[in-house]
Amino acid sequence: MYLADRAAPTAAATARGPGRGRAPAVSSVVLALGAVSLVTDISSEMVTAVLPLYLVTGLGLSPLGFGTLDGVYNGVSALVQLTGGHLADRIRSHKLIAGLGYGLSALCKPLLLFAKSLGPLGVVLALERTGKGLRTSPRDALISLSTPPERRGRAFGVHRAMDTTGAVLGPMTAFLILRAATDGYDAVFGVSSCVAVLGVLVLVLFVPGRGRLSADGDGTDPGAAPARTDLREALRLLRVPRLRALAGCAVLLGLTTVSDAFVYLLLQHRAGIPEEFFPLLPLGTSAVFLLLAVPAGVLADRIGRRVVFLAGHAGLLAAYGLLLWAPGTPALPYAVLALHGTFYAATDGVLPAAVADVVPAHLRGSGLALVGTGQALARFCCSLAFGAAWTAWGDGRALFASAAGLLVCAALAAVVLRPGEKTA
Repeated sequence: MYLADRAAPTAAATARGPGRGRAPAVSSVVLALGAVSLVTDISSEMVTAVLPLYLVTGLGLSPLGFGTLDGVYNGVSALVQLTGGHLADRIRSHKLIAGLGYGLSALCKPLLLFAKSLGPLGVVLALERTGKGLRTSPRDALISLSTPPERRGRAFGVHRAMDTTGAVLGPMTAFLILRAATDGYDAVFGVSSCVAVLGVLVLVLFVPGRGRLSADGDGTDPGAAPARTDLREALRLLRVPRLRALAGCAVLLGLTTVSDAFVYLLLQHRAGIPEEFFPLLPLGTSAVFLLLAVPAGVLADRIGRRVVFLAGHAGLLAAYGLLLWAPGTPALPYAVLALHGTFYAATDGVLPAAVADVVPAHLRGSGLALVGTGQALARFCCSLAFGAAWTAWGDGRALFASAAGLLVCAALAAVVLRPGEKTA
């Protein structure tokens, strides 16, 4: 199966037949994990919404300094994803590893109240991203293992929609706190800490543990698997041509995907948006993502992952073009945020659904981690390069270079993932 394939019906789905009743659109595991992500994202996005402005205007970091910190923020989680995915497969307890990741991130939120310089902030953010890296692959593995292949696009879409609901509420909460509190940034960090603890509690109480999942979503054990999964077996997944093609394309496209924080800073700078409204910019992206995540997942199940995935990157390229050549247009913020949200709706859940289609169940966490790590490391490099280019050349030339690179990489990905070649 390549990225353009639609998933074939499972044997279990066929066995149920028309007289056995209609299976639910998504499993209870997906809904429980969606609730965890919703609550956790409220906490995380409260911080993410104010962090660029806090660092650049509050602490006076240069674009290069911010790019370095933003790269650390995203790059550390990439390195840890491999550990999280492999550990979850090795001990066969995806919930435990995901819980450790959510817990570590929650513990780091209060430390932001005391980190007031680049060094301590870098350490705290690195630890917080370590938690994200630990939980991402086990969480996505839980989603895929509880969902039949022909509905994985929908399942990831539902999860991402619930996750993005938190991403909508987080910036709104941060905006209201900044307007109401005297010491706004510290108040945001404090409230974020309390909400993060609630997310951990939801995971512990409502997400099932080992031995209660299956690829058919019927709540049974996922079937025969090796007693012990070693690291060499996980790394041998890269010998699978289809997975290798997916990982390579994720890396190529990640190298030219400007981080969200830089997109919002560019939009504020080029559209002249007042600072007090900056925390609301992620809200626009999240609102569109929320509206389109499920339809994009369902569409990917019907017409193929490849088309939807590449269309999302075309939308991102259009957003770059608007930022470059339409800075004075009154509708610029709305158009850019709409395209930015469409990009995430068409890619964020579609890629792991495609990876799950080609990775065996007992190595699901490792396979998702390999692709996610490559993509995140590429985006880490892009953050560093874009920050340096902005400092040296200015924002316009830096963005033009990224747009040109994205166009070339998207064209290469379209060739590598073409339906006629069973390589992805």
